Amino acid sequence: MPRFDIEGQEKRPEVAGSRPVPVELVVQRAVERLELPQPVIRMSPDEDLVQVVHVPTWMWVERGSWGPVSASAAVDGVTVTAIARPQRAVWSMGEGGSVVCRGPGTQYSEAFSPKASSPDCGYTYRRASVSVPGKAYTVSVRVTWDVEWHGGGQAGVVPGLVMTAARQLVVDEVQAVVTR
Repeated sequence: MPRFDIEGQEKRPEVAGSRPVPVELVVQRAVERLELPQPVIRMSPDEDLVQVVHVPTWMWVERGSWGPVSASAAVDGVTVTAIARPQRAVWSMGEGGSVVCRGPGTQYSEAFSPKASSPDCGYTYRRASVSVPGKAYTVSVRVTWDVEWHGGGQAGVVPGLVMTAARQLVVDEVQAVVTR
């Protein structure tokens, strides 16, 4: 069982001729302490409603889950601080298409035309989901984080931490009948 000093740093037993703790070990511990948020899928039309073929779908992850997260670790006087920042969101739309968004996406509001496409994170379905099992597409988002760290007189980057979310999404077609 590890022992801790007054400041909460883990203490290793003293061993004659022991080497200083490798900074990589402390980096690993700091990265493991990061509590990255699970992305929350949001869409317009609302993700709980039916999406419509050939109507732009806006996608975003909640802004509260898109920002820096930090954690520190210390062992034998070596302290490392790690700061994770989201880099991109990759959406898999369920019908074979995907979208790469460099930010969280823009939340739809009435300030935009109902026919407008998202300025930074949108998709337009080409086929209804009626023919797939469960009659719904599985939509997923993978948010990739890069971690910058510094400590022990060094600095570096740990790339590619990923958090994911998925949900079912019904997509349907709307038919119009013209009468005179």
